[in-house]
Parts: sequence; structure tokens; C-alpha cells
Amino acid sequence: MFATRRTLLLTAAAAAFLAACQKADSAPSNSTDMTIGAADAPLHLIEYASATCPHCAEFHETVWPLLKQHYIDTGKVRFTFREMATPPAPVAVAMFQLARCGGADASTYLTRVGVLLQQQRNVLSGGTMQSVRDALVNIGRAANLSEEQVMACITDEAGAERVRRSAEEASERFGVTGTPTFILDGTRVDDPAVTTWDGMKRVLDAKLGAPGGAKG
Repeated sequence: MFATRRTLLLTAAAAAFLAACQKADSAPSNSTDMTIGAADAPLHLIEYASATCPHCAEFHETVWPLLKQHYIDTGKVRFTFREMATPPAPVAVAMFQLARCGGADASTYLTRVGVLLQQQRNVLSGGTMQSVRDALVNIGRAANLSEEQVMACITDEAGAERVRRSAEEASERFGVTGTPTFILDGTRVDDPAVTTWDGMKRVLDAKLGAPGGAKG
């Protein structure tokens, strides 16, 4: 679960990536949280994840659809996604910027994040800034975003600062050291099995069955 470490906090590399693209959106991060699910759900699950983290991609392929179907859509869990950036961090930021492009709401954002995670290997496979740019433009086009819209979003330097704040809060408040990490009702889930469907179901069901279980 913690194989991708927090080498992450964005540096001059982010600015370099943004410039390259130009040539060829409780704690501060809460104002930009993406949250779905019933406001009165008995549990609140937060995921800290990176768009370039292969473990996050695996979770969203194998567990996320079941989590959404059985817990979020049924009103048992309110879900919040918070952004972090694993290497290559500038690419993760650009991918998150694309997911937010055009003022996307939380549902649209999470759908786009799912697509980006599915396309993660393709985005990273070229190994150059130009290949990343081309991949993101193509993904954006499939979401009815023009090349100009995509480029405006991924070159918006506010994105790097937003992700930096999210990662800073994750570390300081919850001791997050890798992705994906889950926070359930304000407490970090340290069971590594939570990244599997059986493990996630066990953790959530245990909390739902606990006396006095409440939203955090």
C-alpha cells in the first residue's frame, strides 16, 4: 500500500513541466475536495490518491466500482477524494488538472479520474513531456474538451499549489506516507487489506456495526 513514497511535494519540476506544455483547480485542501454520497451517510471515507500511482489505478479498477455500488450509492458512505502526487509529480498534477477542467463537478471529476487511471500507463509510456501532453489532449478530446481547454487546464499553476496543500495536510494531520491511503471517520486505516474488496468491505462493515458509529 505504501510502495509509492512521498517524494512527491512539488518542486521546480512542476514549473518545468508546465512551461514545456505551454511551448509545444477542518484543513485548507477541504475547499477543493471532491465529495460524493449522501450528506447524512453514517460513514465518511477519504481517499488520498495519486493519478500516477499504479496501486491507486489497481484499486480504482478492482474495488472502486463495488465500493460505489454497495456503499456510496446506497447511502452508507460519503466519499471524498483528495489529491497527492507521486512521481512523476508534475504529470500527476496535470492529470488532476484535466479531471477538474471546465469546472467539473465531483461526479464528473471522479469519472474522469477513473479514465485517467485506466490510461495511466499510456500517459506515462512515452517518457517525454510532449508524449504526456499528446496523451492528455486525446483523453480530453474524448471528454468533449478542446485542445485549448486541456492546455489551459494543465498549465494552470494553481494546480501544483492545490496538490501541495493537500499532500501537506495528509502528512501533518494523518501521517500519510504513500498512496492510496484511506481515512475512515477521521482515523487512518492501517489495514493493508483495505485496498482489496474483501478488506474494504470488512473495514466498512465493522464500522457500520459498531455501537455509536458516527460520521467523522
